[in-house]
Amino acid sequence: MEFKKICDIKPGEHVKIRGWVYRHRVGKDVVFIVLRDSSGIVQCTSKGKTYNTAEELSIESSVIIEGDVVEDKRAPTGMEVKVSGIEVVHKAERFPITKDQSKEFLRNVRHLWLRSQYMTNIMKVRSTVFDAIHDYYRSNGYYEFQSPILTTNACEGGTTLFKVDYYGKVAYLAQSWQLYAEAMIFGLEKIYTIAPSFRAEKSRTVRHLSEYWHSEMEAAWMEFDDCIKVAEELVSHIVQTAIKKNKKELEALGTDIGKLEKVKPPFPRITYEEVLELLKEDGLNVPWGKDLRTIEEQALMKHYEKPLFVTHYPEEIKAFYMKRAENPKLVLGFDLIAPHVGEIIGGSERENNIELMKQRLKKDKVPLENYEWYFDTRRYGAVPHSGFGMGVERVVQWICNLETIQDAIGFPRTMDRIYP
Repeated sequence: MEFKKICDIKPGEHVKIRGWVYRHRVGKDVVFIVLRDSSGIVQCTSKGKTYNTAEELSIESSVIIEGDVVEDKRAPTGMEVKVSGIEVVHKAERFPITKDQSKEFLRNVRHLWLRSQYMTNIMKVRSTVFDAIHDYYRSNGYYEFQSPILTTNACEGGTTLFKVDYYGKVAYLAQSWQLYAEAMIFGLEKIYTIAPSFRAEKSRTVRHLSEYWHSEMEAAWMEFDDCIKVAEELVSHIVQTAIKKNKKELEALGTDIGKLEKVKPPFPRITYEEVLELLKEDGLNVPWGKDLRTIEEQALMKHYEKPLFVTHYPEEIKAFYMKRAENPKLVLGFDLIAPHVGEIIGGSERENNIELMKQRLKKDKVPLENYEWYFDTRRYGAVPHSGFGMGVERVVQWICNLETIQDAIGFPRTMDRIYP
């Protein structure tokens, strides 16, 4: 007899299933086992000849169960398996995770907590998010391109670089693929990636990771407004795909499906200067030229249900490669801010003026010789081009309504955590 996944069994069938003991309760004449596999859970009842074997099981023991599926409204899923045969693959030791464990303890035993229904639901949504990203780009003519993880260049500022000993030379873990991507667009024109990025930010917040997965795109001949259009189409596609494929998991996580269903283009847009005025009305006085913090982003999103584009930031608080706007104090850059989480995407049209980029790098005291190869991309056939980066874990955190971004990835890496 072939094994069936729990999600595929139906009342009236005689089935063979396998998985792990999720719940275990021994009665006088019957043992109740809630069995789980990757697809879900089902209650199994063991009596008679299988009673003694079932009685000795422990949480997380791996078993193979055979039996008849019947309806039972009292069971967690409305049906149960009447056990006729049970094989113990492995009897687990006493499982260390019990009720009311602290969040810190659960992170210390993350390798075991990943088995929980909570983490399993999140990881299913996360898998869908990755799938939706690939699907969007491949359906729109983008090529997938990979860039080095080890680099000599800072992309997002030298203060957040992880230093690496590279055969006696100084190298860094990549903050972004962007600079290398700008070289590739002259061949492939439209490219994307999903890869790990590293930021040595000394931040202990619910939305920062030191190692995270970065979905980025870059395209030749693409100007500012077209780049924003791609960003909102991508995010909408991700959200609607997650609703379609993971509605059950999202509901279990407490997500408001109704709000997510509204995440469709167009998204509202507002300039940085308009943001300052709006926040001022709310009693938050942000000086011009200061970047928006989490507190300002959260206050701003009280006015919006959909993700919001904030555009035209001051040049001095954005990266050297962002194209200057008609007002040279501003750049053609944008952030996409999502409810509950804050910024999930940062992007811009790219600067083609080498001297302007050099001036900014000198101001930041960055060695220009490390960027000579990058300036070559402007010396030979420069064209308008744009791109953005999206933090995948922040998207998962937003969609799944998670309290912390650390639950949006299997094994989080932060200032305070590199174990397990």
